[in-house]
Amino acid sequence: MRWDALRTDAPADARPRVPSPPVLFEQRAVTRTFDTPEFRGMTFFEVQAKSIINRVPDASRVPFRWTINPYRGCSHSCVYCFARKSHTYLDLDSGHDFDSKIVVKVNAPELALKELAAPRWRGEHIAMGSNVDCYQRAEGRYRLMPGILTALRDAANPFSILTKGTLILRDLELICQAAEVTDVGVAVSVGCADQQLWRELEPGTPSPQRRLEVCAAFAAAGLRCAVLMGPIVPFLSDSPEQLDATVRQIAAAGAASVSPIVLHLRPGAREWFLGWLGRQHPSLVPRYRGLYGHGAYASAAYQKQVTEHVRALAEHYRVGQGAPSPRKRGASPALRANPRSASPAASRGARWPGGPSANTPAADRPAQLRLL
Repeated sequence: MRWDALRTDAPADARPRVPSPPVLFEQRAVTRTFDTPEFRGMTFFEVQAKSIINRVPDASRVPFRWTINPYRGCSHSCVYCFARKSHTYLDLDSGHDFDSKIVVKVNAPELALKELAAPRWRGEHIAMGSNVDCYQRAEGRYRLMPGILTALRDAANPFSILTKGTLILRDLELICQAAEVTDVGVAVSVGCADQQLWRELEPGTPSPQRRLEVCAAFAAAGLRCAVLMGPIVPFLSDSPEQLDATVRQIAAAGAASVSPIVLHLRPGAREWFLGWLGRQHPSLVPRYRGLYGHGAYASAAYQKQVTEHVRALAEHYRVGQGAPSPRKRGASPALRANPRSASPAASRGARWPGGPSANTPAADRPAQLRLL
């Protein structure tokens, strides 16, 4: 790997004399690698990141400009994950390495505290979980999110979290505290409620039903939780019966909204997913070629059909009817200490998650959110 000789326990003559390490990490950033019994088959690379609040490229079709990602790689092992290609930037592969070799930015909480207090920071909305899941299994060991959330709360900085992980419930109280002083969005990702398909597509995640229990727990605590219904996988999770069952369970969980997202296949994810499809469902490969061609997105007609179907189901099952009302925040000490968080710039992107819901007019939606 690109940084193998940057380990602090490596002999001096093993360290590189020429190219510097990736700019994302400090010199000698990797402290150690290890395999642990409780994370069998996984390796963690602890790094000192240079920064933690990252700007989203202007070309990205997402409704936010800034992200925090304390991890790279993801043990959820979702066969469709769009973030797979990012692992190749570190000389790791986008397949098994992405699932099992996890980069941990161990100084993420300290960086968040520092960067949120910087005079140049304008208090804009920050999205988390938009690349890899910040509540994947590694978070149970490293506990980076409590420190990050505390920094966001104390700065009264608006943020959102998208997750498939039930570990977020550990931080429920902290997230509720933050919601008292700033805009907070929470969403869980549930593409399909089918148990067998879940085991095939997302083998490292909690079940869809457990994720919907997270949604219900947030609703019970008085905090709205959206559901990103994605990805909807063509010819595998898009039957009328499957869509009906999923939306019905989403409604029963007290979701504030449901936003359907059809599978997209960007480079890196495309090769891994189509390889899996060829092994598990070879008869579908020609149909995928017809639906996607050489692009990343299913045809516009297919996306419209699925979105309209989910919208009708959401209306039928009255998704959002039983959700808590949006919180009204008082002028807390934290908010008064950081008035910039109430600026128009701070509220940009506050609709995420769950972004445009099934009830949002089509003209107001991005062509396809790239979030899963």
